[in-house]
Amino acid sequence: MILKAIIDDQSYEIGVPDSLLNQAEAFYEQLDQDMNRGWQMSREWVEKPDRLQRCQIVADKLLTALESENEKLAMMMSGYLLTRLPGVDSVELDTHGEIQNNRFHLAEREDVERQSSSAAMSNAGLSKLDAMEQAGNDVTKVFKVGRGYRYSTFDHAENLWRDSPLASTEQEASRLRQAAFKDRYEELLRGSGH
Repeated sequence: MILKAIIDDQSYEIGVPDSLLNQAEAFYEQLDQDMNRGWQMSREWVEKPDRLQRCQIVADKLLTALESENEKLAMMMSGYLLTRLPGVDSVELDTHGEIQNNRFHLAEREDVERQSSSAAMSNAGLSKLDAMEQAGNDVTKVFKVGRGYRYSTFDHAENLWRDSPLASTEQEASRLRQAAFKDRYEELLRGSGH
């Protein structure tokens, strides 16, 4: 598998053998356990990093590996991203130390498009439980950015994460996030927005 890492106007293609993904799983689980204890993300301490935040943390390690020309570490970190974010094909790495600004792009795969178009044609929505889980994957938790707060939502049409507007308080950002989560949940129940 190949992951493209974009740093400013340069891009690097990192090849990760499938055999490495299987062999490195114990290492990735250890990495997850380390992050379970919380992590300093730029200026903010995150008690329990979610899946997106964990991948942003690992993307920061990937940047360090590329800058120090440590090919083995770059391959290991790329493998983590490929296993934890199925469908990811590139990552834009932030060079200003803002871990939350690492962004991921998913590949447009024909089989995914076929599944979503057949789901749209049948107009069958997800079950309540599945819709809730998918909405939780598509709308991140609120996170701190400088003096403000925001969350991100996954735009399936464009295959990228979009940041919400910056809110001045965590409560305001949580209220907006809750509304976005509810909208996404209802879309999934109706069978639109896969």
